[in-house]
Amino acid sequence: MGWVRFLGNGQVAVEPQPELRPGPGQVLVRVEASALCGSEMHSYRSAGGHPAANPGHEAAGIIIDANGCAQWCEGDRVGVSAVQGCGACPECAGGRYTYCAGLAGGSCWHADTLVARAHACVKLPDDVPWGVGVLLSGDGLGVPYHSSRRTRPEPGETVAVFGCGPVGLGNVLLYTFLGCRVLAVDLSPTRRRLAEELGAEASIDGAAAVVEAIRALTSGRGAEICLECAGRPETAALALQAVATAGRVMCLGEQPRIELSPSADLIRRDITLMGSWYYHIREYPEMLALHRRGLGVGKLITHQFPRAQAAEAYRLFAAGETGKVLLVP
Repeated sequence: MGWVRFLGNGQVAVEPQPELRPGPGQVLVRVEASALCGSEMHSYRSAGGHPAANPGHEAAGIIIDANGCAQWCEGDRVGVSAVQGCGACPECAGGRYTYCAGLAGGSCWHADTLVARAHACVKLPDDVPWGVGVLLSGDGLGVPYHSSRRTRPEPGETVAVFGCGPVGLGNVLLYTFLGCRVLAVDLSPTRRRLAEELGAEASIDGAAAVVEAIRALTSGRGAEICLECAGRPETAALALQAVATAGRVMCLGEQPRIELSPSADLIRRDITLMGSWYYHIREYPEMLALHRRGLGVGKLITHQFPRAQAAEAYRLFAAGETGKVLLVP
């Protein structure tokens, strides 16, 4: 089959993949499922495409060459973390790869095979479907779960999710499961509908008077937690305006510079502003436990395509007509 190649200007093709060989401390994985991520859209839409075939970085599969790594055997089912620490520093010893000074990032995982550092793989139990495994070991649940450890939601609190792409929808699912009242904001009617299906109490058109709508739904108070998942300066500004006094604003969407008044936006209302990136691999067992307790991670997946139909998968994803999208062999 091969791998997906970004040609530029929204065009993709599937081409033969060069043979990969794992180096020291690495394993070779046959990809059984990979997931599209919103962070791929810049390369997808750019004129130059992607220099290394594709920016895919969410995948799960079967180890076909353990390369002498003692913790794995050929045939093991694994999910793979896209953020891979050096494996030798104190941060890696604590399972905090995102803090590692020598971290590496995954790429080109919409493919037949991928090479990963052995310690960046996690065991997938036999009863965990491939799609769920991708979300448990990657961005789909990892980003919402790790950031929730920082926001510390309490049951009954109102959470406003700004941007209902895959990360935003993952937050809708998780915070609803944790007993919060979720309000979802997005420009796409499809994604607003998906948010409601995943548990959002109400959805708000991003082109409407968003702050007024949130305050109307919270008796004028605002949301205790606002999650910025769209990666847009105007959305970050709305989150700061819509948060309740003494509330928390979490930035999850990668952002350019934004205008911020520490006095008006933070100090005078006791607002906590935070950022969060990816997840710690030590959190994987906790996310697997949530899946076991009934968190419907698989509900985030709305479409699945053979890798040969990657062009159609990306077309729908870019148009905002999907939740999480899988590519399979």
